[in-house]
Amino acid sequence: MSIARLALTDFRSYADALVAPGPGLVVLTGENGAGKTNILEAVSMLAPGRGLRGAALGEIARSDGAGGFAVAARVGGAEIGTGTLAAQPERRLVRINGAAAAATALGEWLAILWLTPAMDRLFTEAAGGRRRFLDRLALALAPDHAGHATRYDAAMRARNKLLATDPAPDPAWLTALEARMVEHGIALGAARALVVAALGARLAAAPEGPFARAGLALAGWDDGDGGAFAAALATGRGRDAAAGRTLVGPHRADLIVSHLDKGQPASRCSTGEQKALLLGIVLAHADLVAERAGRRPVLLLDEVAAHLDPARRAALFARLADGGGQVWMTGTEASLFAGIGTATLLSVADCRVSGG
Repeated sequence: MSIARLALTDFRSYADALVAPGPGLVVLTGENGAGKTNILEAVSMLAPGRGLRGAALGEIARSDGAGGFAVAARVGGAEIGTGTLAAQPERRLVRINGAAAAATALGEWLAILWLTPAMDRLFTEAAGGRRRFLDRLALALAPDHAGHATRYDAAMRARNKLLATDPAPDPAWLTALEARMVEHGIALGAARALVVAALGARLAAAPEGPFARAGLALAGWDDGDGGAFAAALATGRGRDAAAGRTLVGPHRADLIVSHLDKGQPASRCSTGEQKALLLGIVLAHADLVAERAGRRPVLLLDEVAAHLDPARRAALFARLADGGGQVWMTGTEASLFAGIGTATLLSVADCRVSGG
């Protein structure tokens, strides 16, 4: 699937915008602050979750607009869209072909992955960012992954609140909440384990090339036994009540990445090597999704060309073109994309998009 038409209303710095990209490579160029990344963020909102910036909904609407925002797109003959109303700025609305839908339903239409400059610190910061990155990879292969994550988090929050506010909580209520956590937590763990195993095998078998090969592993939670998870939750109630949070479960998992060819953890690699590892993971994952799901994810690569030498830049463009699928890229200079071949070339200035 690819986006044939993208329309924005009161989104970030845009009062309105209409973009008609092609099905392949889409290049947006313009000065810093012109609004390029805002376009990518709008595309990322067409998937479950909080988009590539992870922003609260109330932060997205244009500050001097009417309140609320809207992002709409034509995808494979369908009309999908999301946004908020001024009266309820933190309530996300989703429509598919004019009918109201849950945000998790967006995953059935588009799989979207992104790389941004902020992700350069992914391997050195807390596990939460790596977990969100892994969940985005899993979602492309299992569209129901977002639903399991939402239900797991809801049950965990309810359990935490009950343990924190009731000195003698109802055991039956706790057991019911924990059963929901086990049901959806096991599904989360299985989807994560599948993508780590399949993607890790693909990366390990790949020949050495211009992009670093990553080794992948899971740590922090053993997701294989629902009975053991249920028992751990039941016996850990007192401990969790004292801690004010749940100390066992898939929300504690971590994605461990290593540089296969150098035999060292990604966290100890140079910034350039870490970016190359991330890029290699995303490119291999796009091939995996195409093979297993029959569709390529939409890729959003923010300022990726600026951090590559000319040889790796040419190799990236060639691989993206050969792989097919829609890829949105940004850059401050058109010269960064010289030799890219067939692409939709768009210019962004003062939050206006032209070209195509």
